[in-house]
Order: sequence, then C-alpha cells, then structure tokens
Amino acid sequence: MAASIPDDIFFASITEINQKLKAKEFSAVELTKAFCGRLEQLGPRYNALALSLRVPALKAAKDVDGDLKRERYRGPLQGIPFGAKDLLAYAKHPTTWGARPYAGQVFDYNATVLNRLTKIGGILTGKLAMVELAGGPSYRYASASMTGPGLNPWDPTRWSGGSSSGSGIAVAAGLVTYALGSETSGSILTPAAFCGVTGLRPTYGLVSRHGAMALSWTLDKIGPLCRSAEDCGLVLHEIAGADADDPASAGKSFYYAPEFARDLKEVKVGFAPVDFSEWADPAARPDFTKALETVRSLGVQLVETKLPEFPYGPVIGTIISSEAAAIFEPLIQSGNVDQLADQKQIAGLKAGLEIPAKDYLKAMRIRSLIQEAMRVLFDDFDVLLAPARLAPAQKITQPLDRPSSDRPTPKEHGLTALIPAGNLAGLPALSLPCGFADGMPMAIQLVGRPFSENLLLTIGKFFQERTDWHKRRPKL
Repeated sequence: MAASIPDDIFFASITEINQKLKAKEFSAVELTKAFCGRLEQLGPRYNALALSLRVPALKAAKDVDGDLKRERYRGPLQGIPFGAKDLLAYAKHPTTWGARPYAGQVFDYNATVLNRLTKIGGILTGKLAMVELAGGPSYRYASASMTGPGLNPWDPTRWSGGSSSGSGIAVAAGLVTYALGSETSGSILTPAAFCGVTGLRPTYGLVSRHGAMALSWTLDKIGPLCRSAEDCGLVLHEIAGADADDPASAGKSFYYAPEFARDLKEVKVGFAPVDFSEWADPAARPDFTKALETVRSLGVQLVETKLPEFPYGPVIGTIISSEAAAIFEPLIQSGNVDQLADQKQIAGLKAGLEIPAKDYLKAMRIRSLIQEAMRVLFDDFDVLLAPARLAPAQKITQPLDRPSSDRPTPKEHGLTALIPAGNLAGLPALSLPCGFADGMPMAIQLVGRPFSENLLLTIGKFFQERTDWHKRRPKL
C-alpha cells in the first residue's frame, strides 16, 4: 500500500499533502504507513528516532480517513504525519528526555501541544531524539544523548545541532512533515540552521509547556521545525494559545494571517555588517551577502545597528544552571546524575546546586535591564537580522566548547549574541536556510518584538518565494 506514495511527498509542504489527502490521491493510512516506514528505516541511521509510534499513528490515520470520507475537514494539519522531541509527554509511552536515568519514565497524560495537534487530526508518528535533559547547563560532545550523537543528513560525520537534534534531522531527511522542538537558548535555531530547515522559536509564553520537561522555568519555549515559514505559521496557529496548566502561559492566541501583513516598505530591519563580513565563516560569507541582498530586495529598510553591551552569555548561563539544578535536584542528590553520557553535563548540574542565591538574583536583575534595553532597541526597529549560526555544523567528534576557528576576534560584537539576548528577553525568532558553506546548510535569523510572529513569518515567506534553499534535499 505504501508504494503508492511518491518520494516527493516526503518533502512536500503541509498544504500540498493536505490537498492530496482531500483529493483522495492516497489515504491517511497509506501516507502514515509510508512515513512510519521511512522514520523506522532512516531514523536510527542518523540517531534521530527515540520511539516509533506506528500503532497509535495508524489508528489515528484510520480516524482521519473516516473524517475525510464524511468531508469533516479540521484544517491543514489534518492527516499530516509529524514528530515530537522526546521531552513531550505522550501517555502510556516512554518519555526519556534523552537521558539514561529516565529510560523507563512513562506519563499518564499528553503534553498540551500534542493534544492540540491530535485533536485536529495531526498524526504523531514518533518521538524524536534529543540531547540529554535538553542540554542542561552545558555539554561538551554531540554524543550527550542516550541515542548517540545526532548525525547531520547532509554529512553524517557532522553534527545536527542540539538539543532538538532529532527534530532537525527528521524534517531535513523527510522522515516527518514537521516536528516539535524546544528552545532554552538556541535549541530550535541551531538544528534548524545546521540541518537546512525552517525553525520558529515563539515568544515566551505563547505556546503551552504543560507536559514538557522543564530545564529552565523562565526560558523554555516549544516551537516547530518545518520545511518553510508558511508551514511554521500553520503549526503555530494550532499549538499557540492560553493554557491554565502552564503558569507561564501568556494567555494569547495566534492566528496565522499573511494576507493582513504590513507593507514591507514600512518595516525597519536592523543588522550589523560586521556579522556578515568578519564574524561569519569565510566560506559562508558569499551566501550570507546574497541573503542580505535578498532581504533588501523585499523592500524593507535595512539599517545598521548593534546589541547593547551586556554579559549575555554569563547571565543566561547562570540562570539556566541555577534553575536546572533546582529542577533536577533529586537526580543529582540520588547520584543517578552519574548515569548521564556527558561528563561536562554531570559536573555542570552538580555545580549548579552550589550557585549562591545572590548570584541567581543578580543575573535576573541584569536580565531585567537587558529586557528593557531590547525594548528600547525595538523602538527603532521592527526586526533584527543576523546569521543564525556563524559557521557550518562541526564534526561530531569535535568538542563543542572549542572555538570553531582560530581567526582573530573582530573588535565589534554586532548582533553575535542575538540567541542569548533574544531568549533572555523572550523574543520570537525565525531561522531561514540561506545557502551553503563547505557543502553544509547555513541560515539567517529574524528576531522581532514579543508576539510579532506574523511579521517574521511574512518576511520569511517572501524570502522563500525568492530563494529555493528551503527546498534543497540531502542525498540520503
């Protein structure tokens, strides 16, 4: 039956697949069987699969076929196979958080985001691999996972990025149509950039985290990794919204409405030339320059800027270490923390318990100054634009705490700290594939004011109408 699914469908957009399902070109059961087979066959090859959910997926697909037969349409995600990072609870199935001490953990409820997607006919085909405990305070090697290092589909000797490693791999390799990931400081943007897919980090509080492993109560966000900006908009439309079970819920909904987008001629985009000309890997500079020119061609006003001077890295590091150690205190005190795969991760969690309250409170105080400074910066700009990552994915054997190059450090910082700054301020971000360096994908990131996802997605959609980087496929 699965033979009736053409290969192109594994890389098709949400809208294309949904239209074909409605047109009865194939059934949801046939589609799901094909995607499950591909996920089970290729997922382990790249260390992307934590758990296949073939049995419940096929049951859900049968229900979708029944709905489609009766012309009960529930939106564009109906019948679409997707994957979820293994920090999201799925009732009666293991949720391992990528970590050996939690290998047998089973919850009796679903994460809110999974309920929202399955309710409208989304088909969860698998739990996807992740860096153990979503990266914790820090980890040294790509192998910091119960499933092994996330191997990049473009080159399996290189890393997929973390901590949503399986989510980036699965979308890039056509194992799922889209995937859910999470970000505390870069864990959606990095795998999206390294794997050549589109990733959206929503505004803090827009998407419920109920049923998701907590790493940092004040920083964690759930978001989609997809083929395109448009697909990200369709997924966010369904997963966003108030949730009484998440104390940090912003109580806001999101309606994907590109037809009501602002005229881009009114949009001011801040960027730092030094990011593209000096900070970026030399091999990436030609495509980064072209990406900058493509954004300019959309009609936006590109204006030079830089981030306010703050110790972004130490501030976010102190907050994550303190909150993670409090969250995982039982794991640390029991000694089971020593079962983790990464020695730096183990040491970091233990050290987190020793951080004095005054240091955490100072970090949170500086964070409030950063949030205010970012608010002031966004008085002058609608969007900030920078490379998502400055260099292509590193080799999986390379220590992650080693500098990626020995080039001299430029004097100006530009927007190079945009990932920690954006996360500290709870701002939305969109990673867009924009070219290649050394045969590996590169990406730009767009960051906006809180709840400005529609503007970011509009710019992303127009960018992707003028480029085809998001349509490139790795040779598997």
